[in-house]
Amino acid sequence: MTVAEAGRKGGQKTAATHGREFYEEIGRKGGEKVSAERGPEFYSEIGSKGGSERAKQHEGTPEARGKTSLEEAGHRGGQRVRRLIQEGKQYEEG
Repeated sequence: MTVAEAGRKGGQKTAATHGREFYEEIGRKGGEKVSAERGPEFYSEIGSKGGSERAKQHEGTPEARGKTSLEEAGHRGGQRVRRLIQEGKQYEEG
């Protein structure tokens, strides 16, 4: 048995004997500990790093990336709904 298999079996057994609340509790405790150790500056820093990376993914206009704008997508969705409503009314009438 590999270490990975042993870990998986142990995790499955723990999951079977403990409920969701167990994992929620240890997650909450871990989060509180990290928060106490690192402080608000840590979260501010990782948030800004994540935000700048996300911004890089969205550089340029949607048209330049070959994608439709949100406005255009919304308009298309609205037109589709209108068409479906009309089809439903026609079906009910005849």
